[in-house]
Amino acid sequence: MRSRYAAFVEGREDYLLVTWATATRPESLSLEPDQRWLGLTIRATEAGGPEDREGWVEFVARSRVRGQGVRLHERSHFCREDGHWVYVDGEFPGA
Repeated sequence: MRSRYAAFVEGREDYLLVTWATATRPESLSLEPDQRWLGLTIRATEAGGPEDREGWVEFVARSRVRGQGVRLHERSHFCREDGHWVYVDGEFPGA
């Protein structure tokens, strides 16, 4: 999760795609060039240990786009694919 956040901060679309599950991966991404990431807070984790096949991470990421504050609250689902953790999808608590 933290490495994917860092990829958003650095604008690394290539890394985000490689760490996305094959079944749900989009063909391409278009990151907002004016988005400035301000911080990541992990709220909760579930499973995701060395013996697990899947896990969840609830987080809040803060950013600013053209002067407007943005808060992303997501519960992300991850799974192991070829021995590596990859992002599957997410849900938005309270949305």
